Amino acid sequence: MSVESLHTTAEATVPHPRWRLPVVGDVFGISIRTPVQNSMEIGRKLGPIFERNVLGNRFVFASGADMVAELSDESRFAKHLAPGVASLREVGGDGLFTAYNHEPNWSKAHNLLAPAFTKSAMRSYHRTMLDVAGELAEHWDERVDGSPVDVSSDMTKLTLETIGRTGFSYSFDSFRRERPHPFVQAMVGALSHSQRTTFVKSSALGRLLMRRSDRRNVANLEHMAEVVDEVIRARRDSAEAGPEDLLELMLRAAREDDPHRIDELNIRHQVVTFLVAGHETTSGALSFALYYLSRHPDVLAKAQAEVDAVWGDEEPAFEQIAKLRYVRRVLDESLRLWPTAPAYGREATVDTTLVGKYPMKVGDWVLVLIPALHRDPVWGDDPEAFDPDHFLPERIRSRPAHVYKPFGTGERACIGRQFALHEAVLVLGTILRRYDIVGDPSYRLKVAERLTLMPEGFTLQLRRR
Repeated sequence: MSVESLHTTAEATVPHPRWRLPVVGDVFGISIRTPVQNSMEIGRKLGPIFERNVLGNRFVFASGADMVAELSDESRFAKHLAPGVASLREVGGDGLFTAYNHEPNWSKAHNLLAPAFTKSAMRSYHRTMLDVAGELAEHWDERVDGSPVDVSSDMTKLTLETIGRTGFSYSFDSFRRERPHPFVQAMVGALSHSQRTTFVKSSALGRLLMRRSDRRNVANLEHMAEVVDEVIRARRDSAEAGPEDLLELMLRAAREDDPHRIDELNIRHQVVTFLVAGHETTSGALSFALYYLSRHPDVLAKAQAEVDAVWGDEEPAFEQIAKLRYVRRVLDESLRLWPTAPAYGREATVDTTLVGKYPMKVGDWVLVLIPALHRDPVWGDDPEAFDPDHFLPERIRSRPAHVYKPFGTGERACIGRQFALHEAVLVLGTILRRYDIVGDPSYRLKVAERLTLMPEGFTLQLRRR
């Protein structure tokens, strides 16, 4: 990273870890498997802004509420593709998440796909979300009072199946397979490779060390492209009109010469982007929420009581999902403590000064470390504590703006936010109404990182209510 204009004047020195070495930089204590948690630990020691220099790459992290408020100012800052996201261009090309601001396909695709996330469109996905949640329940019913369920694995199956069917009318047969779909295996491999290479790939030594991993990654990327291209070809060559989903929106725009049309390569990039981003973050959010529910019996009981009162024994209608307000607060609080997309980059679009201390020229950028922002003192005396009441309306109004950012910020914030929230609340409600969940009392939360965050090794015992 280059932020040369964050000058080292006395009042604007950006702290960095001790024991910096020539050439290699701040390598003591670095973890390529858990860089987010590693950076959170450094931030606890160094404060709300600090830098890390790794093999000549400079990263500046910001998490103070006042800093993030300024970085959210769209008149001064815009999205920056930080190295971890830029490396995903191997996976998503110029799709919505990985496009540079100046690339025309971003605005074309955003305008083209925005109608797919309106309230009326969300209503049309509700039936499919219910069906997939029902398949999860059938899968879990076989394990009631038996072997524990692997929560993160099953939430990944559920969310991938949901976005596959709602977005592209494609099923991965997630709950009928003994092993994950080959697309899933390739995707996990590509994401893990991207995360591991963020710090080291730009150096000659790093490239040498990653050669074998790079070869495996090429094979993974080729397989993902083959699967998606086959889905696109089958729909494009069909004699019948396709269902009204994301893929149909893109193909119809191409057929009708819509001004927002995108070419077939970019359609592939958008499909991959939604398959990856549309399930990875939501599966993590559901897994963390279930973890905290299993650790807090009082919260679990209150959430179950709300589902019973609002839904009763009937299948929930679309409007009844948003009425689970306490369940939504549980989800929000889980995303506060462990936002599954844990960082985003912001670059200066004008020469400016951050919080009156750190001069930034056009193009200079910083990473907002969201889990650290979500533990800022504005959250109270014990920001590490799980408390859904953080999201009571009166508490939300009492906090400064821009201190809760699980979906990013500005015009490049997550386009699928409402989709993810509707799906997650629906699934949590389905689970809470059907089961008493019991966590392993000896389990200690371990967070895995593959660009998104996910509980690792977390299981639940299930009992039918």
